[in-house]
Amino acid sequence: MSDNKILQSAATLARGLAIDSISARKSGHLGLPLGCAEIGAVLFGEILNIDPKKTDWLNRDRFVLSAGHGSMFLYAWLHLAGFDVSKDDVSKFRVMGSKTPGHPEFGETPGVEATSGPLGQGIGNAVGMAISEKMAQAKFNSESEKIISHKVFCLAGDGCMQEGVASEACALAAHYKLDNLVLMYDSNGVTLDAAAGKSQSEDTAKRFQAYGFEVFRADGHDLDAIRAVLKKAVKRENGKPKLVIFNTVIGKGIAQVEGKNAAHGEGGVKFADEARKALGLPEEKFYVSEEVYEYFARLAKKRARKRRAWEKLFSSWKANNPEKAQTLEACLNKKEHFGDFKKLLGFIPEFPNTDKSASRSSGGAILNSLASKMPNIVSGSADLYGSTKNYIKEGGDFSPENPAGRNIYYGIREHAMGAITNGISYYGIFTPSCATFLTFAGYMLGSMRVAALSNLPVQYIFTHDSIGVGYDGPTHQPVELVSILRSIPRLDVIRPADSEEAAGAYALAFSRQNGASALILSRQDLPIINEIPVQTRREGAAKGAYIARKETRPLERIIIATGSELSLALKAADILGYGTRVVSMPCMEEFERQSAEYKEEVLPKACQNRTAVEAGVSLPWGKYASKFVGTDDFGFSADLPELMNSFGLTPENVANVAK
Repeated sequence: MSDNKILQSAATLARGLAIDSISARKSGHLGLPLGCAEIGAVLFGEILNIDPKKTDWLNRDRFVLSAGHGSMFLYAWLHLAGFDVSKDDVSKFRVMGSKTPGHPEFGETPGVEATSGPLGQGIGNAVGMAISEKMAQAKFNSESEKIISHKVFCLAGDGCMQEGVASEACALAAHYKLDNLVLMYDSNGVTLDAAAGKSQSEDTAKRFQAYGFEVFRADGHDLDAIRAVLKKAVKRENGKPKLVIFNTVIGKGIAQVEGKNAAHGEGGVKFADEARKALGLPEEKFYVSEEVYEYFARLAKKRARKRRAWEKLFSSWKANNPEKAQTLEACLNKKEHFGDFKKLLGFIPEFPNTDKSASRSSGGAILNSLASKMPNIVSGSADLYGSTKNYIKEGGDFSPENPAGRNIYYGIREHAMGAITNGISYYGIFTPSCATFLTFAGYMLGSMRVAALSNLPVQYIFTHDSIGVGYDGPTHQPVELVSILRSIPRLDVIRPADSEEAAGAYALAFSRQNGASALILSRQDLPIINEIPVQTRREGAAKGAYIARKETRPLERIIIATGSELSLALKAADILGYGTRVVSMPCMEEFERQSAEYKEEVLPKACQNRTAVEAGVSLPWGKYASKFVGTDDFGFSADLPELMNSFGLTPENVANVAK
């Protein structure tokens, strides 16, 4: 059987798997799996340089399904290509606990490189992976032994292309000349509500050419055309990322819905039996022919041979480049090399006892101390390095001329910055951080939510953290955003009170290998709190909360504070006297992970006279305190003392409330 014949058969069977899986659940999206079946056949059946039995192979091609609603496309092809996704797994599509959830989830399914679903995020992730590869090539390849030389493929639909995050990310991809990126556009002219013409009329090819992409077109159902255009896109290393526009018919194979917006979801399920007959499928559900299995089994052996040949090259490279090999080992095995909080804390010098730095400034010094010891750290900013202070001073700037640079200039593109940072983390070599003002975190929430869901070790650095911003006024005073971030599951939100707590906060965030962290830092200077020993502040931050001042008489009340308000709480305790305890709580999430005994030690249940103090909204504090001093309204443009007085953030008012 010719390659085209077997690949066309595979495309038909992939359509059948999608129809059967979605019909069984009466839930899912049929349009893309059916419309892109031939693209999947060529991609997984010929083009991708992968080894299904070695899914963490360093030099594998990356494939991201940005249009994650079409997840059965990916699951079907992972199964056919020989990944650890069985026919039983495919039949349990959207069943609780299965390897085939409604949208692809990183870490849940072998072969899934990124969690996708929020449209456009996968495009940003792919750009991040392409940046990572360029960095890794510059850092690790030698003249004679190029151990990293793969491509990043991404399949996106109209919805992905319409989302602003995609435009931001693609503009950066072209600016940084990421010619290792192949973006495939499933152009079927249909969105969920209607024909795409209802909401778009731009010339996508011209738009991407204007960015700096090289653009190709092909019939997405012609195997020869798909093969030719993808081979051409892969071979051309001309400083331009590639956009391949595939013209397809959504829902192809179900005559009653193909080409219509009804094909987007499970609307075609009621025509499944007719469609299966028209496609020539047997009555047996989830059918795959022996010929197709045998084709992919032979291909898997060929792919394994290519991977083993690369491993020989890798062994030679290690012998010839011991220092680079040691650095790569540290980058790949971050948990082993950098997962120890105390080890990271040891990288950070103590601050002078006269220090009064804003935590954004001390944070910059801390980041540079860590980066000097941790070659995996890269940093980015949304055009705010001068304010967020997270520039790695000896790291150089990432650019086409200097791909080894550790500082990424994202421009004013917070949404893309979030998605690209996730892509760098998915890639697995580098530990990325990125920064902007906290008030702009809202632009990044979609990316941050996915990072938390995917347990990505990403560090978000947010400065200008409260009404302390002052004269810039309510548009720049993020009174609500710390609480919004605290509501995201698995995201650690850490707001340190001075430079030494900031040291503990950074060590905690960068030692965390299974989740994202948001460091919340001040614009205004903060007094260093010398009454609390340095190690208490540093290690206390790592426990989420600790006793900053212990009562010296029977306990009457507790004041809980975070960030810049800790010094305020201590002054209030001076007024209240010896029966007052002050607790610093830089990270609620980490405090909740502590033992019941430790939590009782810090916040004894017997004392319910508790007051929380934070220059933001009260929302999360009811769990810990019955009274609150802060603001449940926006601020206004004024100097800092005026703002603090207006919201009762004074030692006298905190003392009165605590009484």
